[in-house]
Amino acid sequence: MRKLIFAVVAVAGVVAPSFPSSAIVNGQPDAGEHPYVGELLFFVPDAIDPRFTDPGGWFTCTGTLVDADTVVTAGHCTFAVGEGGDLPDNPRAGGTDMWFNVEEEPDFSILPPSAGFVPDRNEERYDEWSAALDASDEWHRATTFTHPEYVDAEFLLHDVGVIELAEPIELDEYGVLPPLNYLNQFDGGQKKTQTFTSVGYGLEESGPKTSVGGDTRRKADQKLVSLKGVYGLRDVAAKFSHSKGGTCFGDSGGPTLVAGTNQIVTVTSFGNNLNCTSGGSYRLDQPDDIAFLGMFDID
Repeated sequence: MRKLIFAVVAVAGVVAPSFPSSAIVNGQPDAGEHPYVGELLFFVPDAIDPRFTDPGGWFTCTGTLVDADTVVTAGHCTFAVGEGGDLPDNPRAGGTDMWFNVEEEPDFSILPPSAGFVPDRNEERYDEWSAALDASDEWHRATTFTHPEYVDAEFLLHDVGVIELAEPIELDEYGVLPPLNYLNQFDGGQKKTQTFTSVGYGLEESGPKTSVGGDTRRKADQKLVSLKGVYGLRDVAAKFSHSKGGTCFGDSGGPTLVAGTNQIVTVTSFGNNLNCTSGGSYRLDQPDDIAFLGMFDID
């Protein structure tokens, strides 16, 4: 559930019935607990922003540093990202119009409001926004890579992507990727007791005509409901509870971790409605995902 940037403030853009995800609903401020989780801001050259006469849209997602220069996120957040404002030769690899920020409240004020470019200056918006982001010490440019079997029309089947930062971000701790079938151990009696924490920069409230919050790192504790995911996608998606808090638009790509640890089990993938009351998380512990992530030199 990535978010389309309509102005300096982000508003959710979705496709029914299952759509990529965004912010934490009914959660709480992260308060520095997960400094390795950051916000992605990126440009997709052929996306439609309805205010403009020419294509090109800006979106946000969430991602997790797993070492100083490698971020794991959702595949729908890395697919078809632009290269210098243009369509990439390969939509699954090589996009460079991606920036990453680990501040709890990333600074979007450096971006001139979109309203000043409407309706026919979308290219100028790209030029000014990319220059401002490149000049910022908080926003870090990156190159995108998407699971080789990812297909946008069926994004939840292989919904994992990686971005490689141009410059490292040195931290004391990073997220840890799961080993093969790691999540299976919780699909039993532990479902009643084991808590997981989802982290993201998405909306805090969403509905057909509302969108509140976003662009602040928040967290929510959840319980595992099912490894059959949604639509019976066993070994692909996991479903976590949304009763007290959950993921929403903008949280896409953000981690769900074993509570109290830096152990990642899934990335936020999709929602089933505009109210963010139900959704699914993509498993990273399956053979094809481990093979894809193994292509990167993760320390």
